[in-house]
Order: sequence, then C-alpha cells, then structure tokens
Amino acid sequence: MNFGELRDFIKGKFGEEVIVSEKPDNLQPYLVLQTERLAEVCLELHDNELTYFDSLSCVTGIDNGPEAGTMEVVYNLYSIPYDHHLMLKVIVPRNAEGEPIPQVPTVSSIWRTADWHEREIFDLVGIYFQDHPDMRRILCSADWEGHPLRKDYKLQDYYHGIKVPYDDHNENSGFRGEPVQLTSRPEPFTDKREKPS
Repeated sequence: MNFGELRDFIKGKFGEEVIVSEKPDNLQPYLVLQTERLAEVCLELHDNELTYFDSLSCVTGIDNGPEAGTMEVVYNLYSIPYDHHLMLKVIVPRNAEGEPIPQVPTVSSIWRTADWHEREIFDLVGIYFQDHPDMRRILCSADWEGHPLRKDYKLQDYYHGIKVPYDDHNENSGFRGEPVQLTSRPEPFTDKREKPS
C-alpha cells in the first residue's frame, strides 16, 4: 500500500476526524492522528492482514520549544512482509513548569519494542505514556530533576553533592592547566608472539 491508500484505509476504519492533518509531500510523508485514538489505530494497522505493520522501527519524542507550545511523538511503522512504511505523529500541548506533563497512550502492548522507546521519551523529553507497564526513567536516575532534551532544560548545579556541569571542569577542579607528571615510565608495548622464521 502506498501513503494515500494507507491514509484512506485509516479514514475508512476510524472516520475522517481521526486524521488531524497530513503531509503527503514530505521527504517521508506522515499523518497526524488524534492523540486519544493513537493506540486503536496502531492496533488495527498491526493486526489487519491488509496492512500488517509488524515492526515499530522507532519512536521519537520532540520538544518544539516553549514558543511553539507543543511536543510531538513520531512513530515509524514498517511491514516486513509487504515492505511498506508509514510515519504517524501525535501532537500534544507542552506543559509549563509545575504543570502535569503531557500524556499519550502507550503502544507497548502492540509492539514490545515501544517499551524502552517510550521510557526514554518520558525520561529525556517529559511525555508520559498512559497504561505503560513500567513508566519510569531509563537513562537518568529516578530523582533527576527535569528532562534533559527539553529546549529550555537547565542543568542542575549539584546532584547528591556532586557538581554536575563539567564545562569548565579543568579550571574548577584544581588542575588549571598544570602539566601532568607521570609517576612511572610507560613500558612500550612488546609483541610477545613468536615471529615466523
């Protein structure tokens, strides 16, 4: 199926309103879906024998910044037997500091690979995936402050008493450009194998 056929398939199953917008002339065409209907559309695309998107190649979280006020989750689907691709997006409002983070339905029950992708997006971008079986940070520690891939992220100065920013590490750590003095002489590497005669 090509992009137009896949779009028409989704509209036929779920109604025209499920597709918020589309970008068919993009280098990689995509559909923007209603956020709350994402999981049911994905389940149909996975289970239906006409589409059978058996592979979720990637899930990406995007922060469009405070000025735009939106965040996106992008899904790259692939059908191995049919060799067709589809990119889906959902767009959610970006939360301000102190407000609850945006929520998107999980697709981890459809494609197991979404499990860690969604946790990474939660951790680094700050989008929560509803009904995910293990929604917790995956790269940062559980008590880390903020989401490091947000465009307005400010690195905390200290974490458990350890200075975090390392931009001026050498200037602030006591080395200040002094020459390094080795306490022993390095031994040259020797090849201990026998050479053929």
